[in-house]
Amino acid sequence: MDQPKWLDEAWRELGQHEGPGAHDNPRILALYRDAGHGEVTHDETAWCAAFAGACLVRAGYAGSGSLMARSYLSFGEAANESRTGAIAVLSRGGDPSLGHTGFLIGETDDAVILLGGNQGDAVSVAAFPRSRLLGLRWPGNAGEAASTAASAQADEDRAFEHALAHVLEMEGGYTDDPYDPGGPTNKGITLRVFAEWKHVTVDAVSFAALKSELKVIPDAMVSGIYRERYWQPAQCERLPPSLALMHFDAGVNHGTGGAARMLQEALGVDVDGDIGPGTLSAVARSEPVALIERYAGLRRARYRALPHFWRFGRGWLARVDQTLIAAKSLQTAKLFPSEKGHATMTTSVTPVPPVMVPAAAPKWWGESMTIWGAVLTALASVLPALASIGGISLTPDLIQEAGAHVAAAVQAFVALAGTMVTIYGRVQARQPLERRVMNLKL
Repeated sequence: MDQPKWLDEAWRELGQHEGPGAHDNPRILALYRDAGHGEVTHDETAWCAAFAGACLVRAGYAGSGSLMARSYLSFGEAANESRTGAIAVLSRGGDPSLGHTGFLIGETDDAVILLGGNQGDAVSVAAFPRSRLLGLRWPGNAGEAASTAASAQADEDRAFEHALAHVLEMEGGYTDDPYDPGGPTNKGITLRVFAEWKHVTVDAVSFAALKSELKVIPDAMVSGIYRERYWQPAQCERLPPSLALMHFDAGVNHGTGGAARMLQEALGVDVDGDIGPGTLSAVARSEPVALIERYAGLRRARYRALPHFWRFGRGWLARVDQTLIAAKSLQTAKLFPSEKGHATMTTSVTPVPPVMVPAAAPKWWGESMTIWGAVLTALASVLPALASIGGISLTPDLIQEAGAHVAAAVQAFVALAGTMVTIYGRVQARQPLERRVMNLKL
Protein backbone atom coordinates (compact mmCIF):
# COMPACT_ATOMS: atom_id res chain seq x y z
CA MET A 1 0.00 0.00 0.00
CA ASP A 2 1.30 3.42 -0.96
CA GLN A 3 1.86 5.81 1.89
CA PRO A 4 2.69 9.54 1.92
CA LYS A 5 6.35 10.51 1.80
CA TRP A 6 6.30 12.08 5.27
CA LEU A 7 5.27 8.73 6.71
CA ASP A 8 8.36 7.17 5.14
CA GLU A 9 10.44 9.75 6.98
CA ALA A 10 8.60 9.03 10.21
CA TRP A 11 9.26 5.28 10.07
CA ARG A 12 12.99 5.99 9.71
CA GLU A 13 13.00 7.53 13.21
CA LEU A 14 11.12 4.67 14.89
CA GLY A 15 12.75 3.77 18.21
CA GLN A 16 14.68 7.02 18.72
CA HIS A 17 14.56 7.78 22.45
CA GLU A 18 15.43 10.77 24.61
CA GLY A 19 18.98 10.67 25.95
CA PRO A 20 19.50 9.51 29.55
CA GLY A 21 19.88 12.16 32.25
CA ALA A 22 21.52 15.33 30.99
CA HIS A 23 22.51 13.71 27.69
CA ASP A 24 20.57 14.65 24.55
CA ASN A 25 19.86 12.44 21.54
CA PRO A 26 21.28 14.26 18.48
CA ARG A 27 18.67 12.62 16.24
CA ILE A 28 15.91 14.26 18.28
CA LEU A 29 17.73 17.61 18.29
CA ALA A 30 17.85 17.30 14.49
CA LEU A 31 14.05 17.09 14.50
CA TYR A 32 13.85 20.49 16.20
CA ARG A 33 16.32 21.92 13.70
CA ASP A 34 14.51 20.58 10.63
CA ALA A 35 11.17 21.78 12.01
CA GLY A 36 12.61 25.32 12.21
CA HIS A 37 13.55 25.44 15.91
CA GLY A 38 17.29 24.95 15.98
CA GLU A 39 17.50 27.11 19.10
CA VAL A 40 16.23 24.16 21.17
CA THR A 41 19.21 22.34 22.69
CA HIS A 42 17.58 19.74 24.96
CA ASP A 43 15.49 16.76 23.92
CA GLU A 44 13.21 17.02 26.96
CA THR A 45 11.37 19.94 25.40
CA ALA A 46 7.96 18.69 24.19
CA TRP A 47 8.74 17.39 20.71
CA CYS A 48 5.71 15.64 19.19
CA ALA A 49 5.05 18.70 16.97
CA ALA A 50 8.76 18.92 16.13
CA PHE A 51 8.66 15.29 14.98
CA ALA A 52 5.62 15.90 12.76
CA GLY A 53 7.07 19.12 11.35
CA ALA A 54 10.49 17.61 10.62
CA CYS A 55 9.00 14.61 8.79
CA LEU A 56 6.85 16.92 6.66
CA VAL A 57 9.80 19.19 5.84
CA ARG A 58 12.01 16.25 4.93
CA ALA A 59 9.30 15.07 2.54
CA GLY A 60 9.19 18.46 0.79
CA TYR A 61 6.20 19.88 2.63
CA ALA A 62 5.93 22.44 5.42
CA GLY A 63 4.92 21.93 9.01
CA SER A 64 2.92 24.34 11.11
CA GLY A 65 6.11 26.16 12.18
CA SER A 66 5.17 25.77 15.84
CA LEU A 67 6.15 23.42 18.67
CA MET A 68 2.55 23.44 19.94
CA ALA A 69 0.64 20.29 18.98
CA ARG A 70 -2.64 22.14 18.53
CA SER A 71 -1.07 24.37 15.89
CA TYR A 72 -1.85 21.52 13.48
CA LEU A 73 -5.59 22.03 13.96
CA SER A 74 -5.34 24.91 11.47
CA PHE A 75 -2.74 23.23 9.27
CA GLY A 76 -3.42 22.31 5.63
CA GLU A 77 -6.95 21.05 5.03
CA ALA A 78 -9.34 18.80 6.92
CA ALA A 79 -9.08 15.07 6.26
CA ASN A 80 -12.76 14.13 6.05
CA GLU A 81 -12.05 10.42 6.18
CA SER A 82 -9.53 8.34 8.03
CA ARG A 83 -6.50 8.42 5.77
CA THR A 84 -3.24 6.67 6.51
CA GLY A 85 -0.65 9.32 7.26
CA ALA A 86 -3.14 12.04 8.23
CA ILE A 87 -1.91 14.35 10.98
CA ALA A 88 -4.01 13.60 14.05
CA VAL A 89 -4.39 16.17 16.84
CA LEU A 90 -5.41 14.97 20.29
CA SER A 91 -6.35 16.73 23.52
CA ARG A 92 -4.16 16.34 26.60
CA GLY A 93 -5.71 16.79 30.01
CA GLY A 94 -8.10 19.64 30.70
CA ASP A 95 -5.82 22.44 29.50
CA PRO A 96 -7.16 23.73 26.14
CA SER A 97 -3.66 24.86 25.13
CA LEU A 98 -2.09 21.40 25.46
CA GLY A 99 -2.28 18.50 23.05
CA HIS A 100 -0.49 15.76 21.18
CA THR A 101 0.03 15.11 17.49
CA GLY A 102 1.18 12.18 15.37
CA PHE A 103 0.52 10.38 12.09
CA LEU A 104 -2.52 8.13 11.81
CA ILE A 105 -1.60 4.56 10.81
CA GLY A 106 -4.64 2.62 12.03
CA GLU A 107 -7.78 2.69 14.15
CA THR A 108 -10.26 0.58 16.06
CA ASP A 109 -13.81 1.30 17.16
CA ASP A 110 -12.64 3.19 20.23
CA ALA A 111 -9.01 4.10 19.51
CA VAL A 112 -6.72 5.72 16.95
CA ILE A 113 -3.23 4.34 16.40
CA LEU A 114 -0.48 6.89 15.83
CA LEU A 115 3.14 6.83 14.77
CA GLY A 116 4.49 9.83 16.65
CA GLY A 117 7.27 11.45 18.56
CA ASN A 118 7.44 11.94 22.32
CA GLN A 119 5.21 8.90 22.88
CA GLY A 120 6.79 7.35 25.96
CA ASP A 121 9.76 9.73 25.41
CA ALA A 122 10.41 8.02 22.06
CA VAL A 123 9.29 7.69 18.45
CA SER A 124 6.81 4.85 18.78
CA VAL A 125 3.47 3.41 17.74
CA ALA A 126 0.75 3.90 20.36
CA ALA A 127 -3.02 3.72 20.68
CA PHE A 128 -5.04 6.65 22.06
CA PRO A 129 -8.74 6.89 22.98
CA ARG A 130 -10.82 8.11 20.06
CA SER A 131 -12.54 10.51 22.47
CA ARG A 132 -9.33 12.56 22.57
CA LEU A 133 -9.25 13.10 18.80
CA LEU A 134 -9.75 16.79 17.97
CA GLY A 135 -9.17 16.63 14.23
CA LEU A 136 -7.39 15.05 11.25
CA ARG A 137 -5.45 17.26 8.83
CA TRP A 138 -3.78 16.78 5.47
CA PRO A 139 -1.15 19.03 3.87
CA GLY A 140 -2.39 21.31 1.10
CA ASN A 141 -0.41 22.16 -2.02
CA ALA A 142 3.24 21.45 -1.16
CA GLY A 143 4.73 24.54 -2.74
CA GLU A 144 2.05 26.93 -1.51
CA ALA A 145 2.07 25.47 1.98
CA ALA A 146 5.84 25.60 2.20
CA SER A 147 5.92 29.21 1.05
CA THR A 148 3.20 30.29 3.48
CA ALA A 149 4.69 28.46 6.43
CA ALA A 150 8.20 29.70 5.68
CA SER A 151 6.93 33.28 5.44
CA ALA A 152 5.03 32.97 8.73
CA GLN A 153 8.05 31.47 10.45
CA ALA A 154 10.31 34.21 9.10
CA ASP A 155 7.90 36.83 10.42
CA GLU A 156 7.86 35.26 13.89
CA ASP A 157 11.65 34.86 13.94
CA ARG A 158 12.10 38.52 13.00
CA ALA A 159 9.66 39.67 15.70
CA PHE A 160 11.36 37.47 18.30
CA GLU A 161 14.86 38.61 17.39
CA HIS A 162 13.78 42.27 17.54
CA ALA A 163 12.16 41.79 20.96
CA LEU A 164 15.10 39.74 22.25
CA ALA A 165 17.58 42.43 21.24
CA HIS A 166 15.58 44.95 23.25
CA VAL A 167 15.37 42.70 26.32
CA LEU A 168 19.09 41.97 26.25
CA GLU A 169 19.81 45.70 26.05
CA MET A 170 17.59 46.26 29.10
CA GLU A 171 19.07 43.36 31.07
CA GLY A 172 22.74 44.14 30.46
CA GLY A 173 25.58 41.80 31.38
CA TYR A 174 26.61 39.88 34.47
CA THR A 175 25.42 41.10 37.88
CA ASP A 176 25.44 39.67 41.39
CA ASP A 177 23.67 42.30 43.49
CA PRO A 178 23.10 41.10 47.09
CA TYR A 179 19.72 42.91 47.08
CA ASP A 180 18.57 41.07 43.94
CA PRO A 181 16.54 37.98 44.95
CA GLY A 182 17.47 36.41 41.60
CA GLY A 183 21.11 36.17 42.65
CA PRO A 184 23.86 35.86 40.01
CA THR A 185 22.40 36.88 36.64
CA ASN A 186 23.84 37.27 33.15
CA LYS A 187 21.91 38.72 30.21
CA GLY A 188 18.78 38.38 32.32
CA ILE A 189 19.31 34.64 32.89
CA THR A 190 19.42 33.80 36.60
CA LEU A 191 21.61 31.05 37.99
CA ARG A 192 18.53 28.99 38.87
CA VAL A 193 17.11 29.17 35.33
CA PHE A 194 20.54 28.42 33.86
CA ALA A 195 20.88 25.33 36.07
CA GLU A 196 17.39 24.10 35.19
CA TRP A 197 18.17 24.46 31.51
CA LYS A 198 21.27 22.33 31.98
CA HIS A 199 19.38 19.82 34.19
CA VAL A 200 21.76 20.51 37.08
CA THR A 201 20.89 21.08 40.73
CA VAL A 202 22.29 24.19 42.39
CA ASP A 203 24.04 23.21 45.61
CA ALA A 204 27.25 23.93 47.51
CA VAL A 205 29.21 21.66 45.18
CA SER A 206 27.89 22.92 41.83
CA PHE A 207 27.40 26.61 42.70
CA ALA A 208 30.89 27.91 41.85
CA ALA A 209 31.13 26.00 38.55
CA LEU A 210 27.63 27.06 37.44
CA LYS A 211 28.40 30.67 38.29
CA SER A 212 31.55 30.56 36.13
CA GLU A 213 29.64 28.98 33.23
CA LEU A 214 26.85 31.54 33.54
CA LYS A 215 29.35 34.36 33.01
CA VAL A 216 30.17 32.98 29.53
CA ILE A 217 26.73 31.63 28.58
CA PRO A 218 26.57 31.10 24.76
CA ASP A 219 24.29 33.36 22.72
CA ALA A 220 22.51 30.35 21.21
CA MET A 221 21.60 29.13 24.70
CA VAL A 222 20.40 32.59 25.70
CA SER A 223 18.14 32.71 22.65
CA GLY A 224 16.81 29.21 23.32
CA ILE A 225 16.02 29.96 26.95
CA TYR A 226 14.19 33.18 26.13
CA ARG A 227 12.17 31.63 23.31
CA GLU A 228 11.19 28.48 25.20
CA ARG A 229 10.67 29.90 28.71
CA TYR A 230 9.18 33.31 27.88
CA TRP A 231 8.32 34.02 24.21
CA GLN A 232 6.35 30.82 23.54
CA PRO A 233 4.64 30.37 26.95
CA ALA A 234 3.54 34.03 26.80
CA GLN A 235 2.18 33.32 23.28
CA CYS A 236 3.95 36.37 21.92
CA GLU A 237 3.92 34.89 18.40
CA ARG A 238 0.13 35.33 18.38
CA LEU A 239 0.30 39.05 19.18
CA PRO A 240 1.05 42.06 16.95
CA PRO A 241 4.84 42.63 17.07
CA SER A 242 4.59 45.98 18.86
CA LEU A 243 2.44 44.47 21.63
CA ALA A 244 4.56 41.31 21.60
CA LEU A 245 7.64 43.39 22.43
CA MET A 246 5.97 44.95 25.50
CA HIS A 247 4.44 41.61 26.55
CA PHE A 248 7.71 39.71 26.11
CA ASP A 249 9.65 42.26 28.18
CA ALA A 250 6.97 42.06 30.88
CA GLY A 251 7.06 38.25 30.82
CA VAL A 252 10.80 38.30 31.39
CA ASN A 253 10.59 40.76 34.29
CA HIS A 254 7.25 39.86 35.90
CA GLY A 255 6.85 36.21 34.86
CA THR A 256 4.65 35.01 32.01
CA GLY A 257 1.65 34.53 34.31
CA GLY A 258 1.91 38.05 35.70
CA ALA A 259 2.35 39.47 32.21
CA ALA A 260 -0.74 37.63 30.97
CA ARG A 261 -2.84 39.06 33.81
CA MET A 262 -1.59 42.60 33.18
CA LEU A 263 -2.37 42.26 29.47
CA GLN A 264 -5.90 41.09 30.29
CA GLU A 265 -6.37 43.94 32.77
CA ALA A 266 -5.23 46.42 30.13
CA LEU A 267 -7.74 44.89 27.71
CA GLY A 268 -10.59 44.98 30.24
CA VAL A 269 -11.34 41.24 29.91
CA ASP A 270 -11.54 38.49 32.52
CA VAL A 271 -8.21 38.21 34.31
CA ASP A 272 -7.37 34.51 34.55
CA GLY A 273 -3.76 34.43 33.30
CA ASP A 274 -4.73 32.30 30.28
CA ILE A 275 -4.30 33.97 26.89
CA GLY A 276 -7.06 32.22 24.97
CA PRO A 277 -9.48 33.11 22.15
CA GLY A 278 -11.28 35.77 24.23
CA THR A 279 -8.06 37.62 25.06
CA LEU A 280 -6.77 37.39 21.48
CA SER A 281 -10.10 38.63 20.14
CA ALA A 282 -9.93 41.64 22.47
CA VAL A 283 -6.37 42.33 21.25
CA ALA A 284 -7.59 42.36 17.64
CA ARG A 285 -10.29 44.92 18.53
CA SER A 286 -8.00 47.24 20.51
CA GLU A 287 -6.21 50.37 19.34
CA PRO A 288 -2.54 49.25 19.54
CA VAL A 289 -0.86 52.38 20.92
CA ALA A 290 -3.52 52.99 23.58
CA LEU A 291 -3.31 49.34 24.66
CA ILE A 292 0.46 49.48 24.98
CA GLU A 293 0.25 52.67 27.04
CA ARG A 294 -2.27 51.10 29.45
CA TYR A 295 -0.04 48.04 29.72
CA ALA A 296 2.95 50.25 30.58
CA GLY A 297 0.93 52.01 33.28
CA LEU A 298 0.06 48.70 34.93
CA ARG A 299 3.71 47.66 34.88
CA ARG A 300 4.73 50.88 36.64
CA ALA A 301 2.11 50.33 39.34
CA ARG A 302 3.27 46.74 39.84
CA TYR A 303 6.89 47.84 40.22
CA ARG A 304 5.99 50.49 42.79
CA ALA A 305 4.32 47.83 44.93
CA LEU A 306 7.45 45.65 45.12
CA PRO A 307 9.52 45.71 48.35
CA HIS A 308 12.79 46.32 46.47
CA PHE A 309 11.45 49.38 44.65
CA TRP A 310 13.65 51.62 46.81
CA ARG A 311 16.71 49.87 45.38
CA PHE A 312 15.77 49.15 41.76
CA GLY A 313 12.73 51.37 41.18
CA ARG A 314 14.41 54.04 39.08
CA GLY A 315 15.85 51.42 36.73
CA TRP A 316 12.56 49.52 36.54
CA LEU A 317 10.56 52.62 35.60
CA ALA A 318 13.19 53.64 33.04
CA ARG A 319 12.90 50.16 31.52
CA VAL A 320 9.14 50.55 31.11
CA ASP A 321 9.60 53.98 29.52
CA GLN A 322 12.20 52.68 27.05
CA THR A 323 10.11 49.61 26.23
CA LEU A 324 7.08 51.81 25.61
CA ILE A 325 9.09 54.01 23.25
CA ALA A 326 10.43 50.97 21.39
CA ALA A 327 6.99 49.36 21.09
CA LYS A 328 5.30 52.56 19.88
CA SER A 329 8.10 53.18 17.40
CA LEU A 330 7.63 49.66 16.05
CA GLN A 331 3.92 50.35 15.62
CA THR A 332 4.20 53.78 14.01
CA ALA A 333 7.15 52.86 11.78
CA LYS A 334 5.12 49.95 10.36
CA LEU A 335 8.17 47.76 10.41
CA PHE A 336 5.63 44.95 10.68
CA PRO A 337 2.56 46.46 8.96
CA SER A 338 0.02 43.83 10.00
CA GLU A 339 -0.53 40.87 12.25
CA LYS A 340 -0.75 38.49 9.31
CA GLY A 341 2.20 39.65 7.27
CA HIS A 342 5.05 41.43 9.00
CA ALA A 343 6.96 42.62 5.95
CA THR A 344 10.05 44.69 6.54
CA MET A 345 9.89 48.37 5.73
CA THR A 346 11.21 49.16 2.25
CA THR A 347 10.11 52.77 1.89
CA SER A 348 13.03 55.17 1.65
CA VAL A 349 12.82 58.29 3.75
CA THR A 350 14.44 61.56 2.74
CA PRO A 351 15.82 63.28 5.80
CA VAL A 352 14.41 66.74 6.46
CA PRO A 353 16.89 69.33 7.72
CA PRO A 354 15.99 70.73 11.11
CA VAL A 355 14.37 74.16 11.24
CA MET A 356 16.43 76.55 13.35
CA VAL A 357 14.15 78.56 15.62
CA PRO A 358 15.69 81.53 17.47
CA ALA A 359 15.72 81.09 21.21
CA ALA A 360 13.24 83.28 23.04
CA ALA A 361 14.66 86.17 25.01
CA PRO A 362 14.87 85.39 28.72
CA LYS A 363 11.96 86.63 30.78
CA TRP A 364 12.60 89.23 33.49
CA TRP A 365 11.98 87.70 36.91
CA GLY A 366 9.35 90.29 37.69
CA GLU A 367 7.15 88.89 34.91
CA SER A 368 7.04 85.45 36.45
CA MET A 369 3.88 84.61 38.40
CA THR A 370 5.69 81.64 39.92
CA ILE A 371 8.26 83.93 41.56
CA TRP A 372 5.57 86.36 42.75
CA GLY A 373 3.63 83.47 44.23
CA ALA A 374 6.68 82.31 46.16
CA VAL A 375 7.37 85.88 47.41
CA LEU A 376 3.79 86.38 48.58
CA THR A 377 3.71 83.01 50.34
CA ALA A 378 6.91 83.90 52.22
CA LEU A 379 5.58 87.32 53.18
CA ALA A 380 2.30 85.87 54.40
CA SER A 381 4.23 83.62 56.76
CA VAL A 382 6.94 86.01 57.98
CA LEU A 383 5.45 89.55 58.12
CA PRO A 384 2.65 88.86 60.67
CA ALA A 385 5.26 87.65 63.16
CA LEU A 386 7.55 90.65 62.54
CA ALA A 387 4.67 93.13 62.62
CA SER A 388 3.35 91.81 65.93
CA ILE A 389 6.65 92.81 67.55
CA GLY A 390 5.94 96.44 66.70
CA GLY A 391 2.27 96.19 67.70
CA ILE A 392 0.98 96.09 64.12
CA SER A 393 -1.68 93.53 63.17
CA LEU A 394 -1.17 92.06 59.68
CA THR A 395 -3.18 89.09 58.47
CA PRO A 396 -2.13 86.79 55.63
CA ASP A 397 -5.23 87.87 53.67
CA LEU A 398 -4.19 91.53 53.80
CA ILE A 399 -0.68 90.67 52.66
CA GLN A 400 -1.93 88.50 49.80
CA GLU A 401 -4.31 91.27 48.63
CA ALA A 402 -1.62 93.97 48.83
CA GLY A 403 0.89 91.73 47.08
CA ALA A 404 -1.52 91.00 44.27
CA HIS A 405 -2.03 94.73 43.67
CA VAL A 406 1.76 95.28 43.62
CA ALA A 407 2.28 92.39 41.17
CA ALA A 408 -0.46 93.72 38.87
CA ALA A 409 1.02 97.22 38.97
CA VAL A 410 4.52 95.97 38.15
CA GLN A 411 3.25 93.86 35.23
CA ALA A 412 1.23 96.78 33.88
CA PHE A 413 4.30 99.01 34.05
CA VAL A 414 6.44 96.39 32.25
CA ALA A 415 3.81 96.00 29.51
CA LEU A 416 3.59 99.81 29.03
CA ALA A 417 7.38 100.15 28.90
CA GLY A 418 7.65 97.35 26.36
CA THR A 419 5.04 98.96 24.14
CA MET A 420 6.82 102.35 24.25
CA VAL A 421 10.17 100.76 23.35
CA THR A 422 8.57 98.91 20.42
CA ILE A 423 7.03 102.15 19.04
CA TYR A 424 10.31 104.01 19.45
CA GLY A 425 12.24 101.28 17.65
CA ARG A 426 9.80 101.24 14.75
CA VAL A 427 10.04 105.01 14.32
CA GLN A 428 13.86 104.86 14.28
CA ALA A 429 13.99 102.05 11.72
CA ARG A 430 14.41 104.29 8.65
CA GLN A 431 17.13 102.34 6.85
CA PRO A 432 16.09 99.25 4.85
CA LEU A 433 17.50 95.96 5.96
CA GLU A 434 20.59 94.88 4.04
CA ARG A 435 21.90 91.41 3.36
CA ARG A 436 25.66 91.27 3.80
CA VAL A 437 28.08 88.45 3.02
CA MET A 438 30.56 87.73 5.73
CA ASN A 439 33.71 85.65 5.37
CA LEU A 440 34.96 83.89 8.43
CA LYS A 441 38.47 82.49 8.72
CA LEU A 442 39.09 79.68 11.17
